[in-house]
Amino acid sequence: MVHRSDLGLLKEKLVAAEAITVLTGAGISADSGVPTFRGADGLWRNFRAEDLATPEAFEQDPRLVWEWYNWRRELIATKQPNDAHKAIVELERRCPNFWLITQNVDGLHRDAGSRNISEIHGNIWTVRCTQCGVTEENRDLPIAILPTCRRCRGLLRPHIVWFGESLEAKDLQSSYAALQSSEVCLIIGTSGLVYPAAGFASVAKEAGAFIAEINLDTTPQSALVDISLQGRAKDLVPLLLEPL
Repeated sequence: MVHRSDLGLLKEKLVAAEAITVLTGAGISADSGVPTFRGADGLWRNFRAEDLATPEAFEQDPRLVWEWYNWRRELIATKQPNDAHKAIVELERRCPNFWLITQNVDGLHRDAGSRNISEIHGNIWTVRCTQCGVTEENRDLPIAILPTCRRCRGLLRPHIVWFGESLEAKDLQSSYAALQSSEVCLIIGTSGLVYPAAGFASVAKEAGAFIAEINLDTTPQSALVDISLQGRAKDLVPLLLEPL
């Protein structure tokens, strides 16, 4: 349910703001047809994501983990940024101090044109050497299994933050800096259950930001935010760009 008065107020806040932070989750990618990989649609060969996206699983059977990631890459390669991704790019173009924080690893925000971005859970199109640590883009489809580093021939792994691993310090620092300086914080398509992202709304709120949530359903954040809009990201986010 979207109240026109809520939508109008949010548009006013966005137009006036010189610092905007956007946080996105799986809901925005779902509108492009990307599976969540954590629900029933993410099951692969009877493995759950929690079984494969761990350092232990990779150490035990890197081939199996890479076969799963190759399947994910081939699936994501068929998807395109949707109207919500494109609207966020336009929002960045209009705002002097804009920062996008995404929990998604599909790279669709970058494909759409987003530049000021923290991909806090990594990017499926980036690989990291387990020996020398170098990271680089890799769009090979299918990817060679097992892939090796061009520099040192070490085994490559997906540059993804796996279960049990910490987020990169630089991503956290840039995210918190943006949240603490933002005038408006938009939270789009995220369940509000996975930390530290689940705490980002509170950080922005304490810093005085106006908080708005766009999601299919209410979330644990809904009681905290100033405005909660229920609906699909691809339908609602573009409305924020329309003239007042």
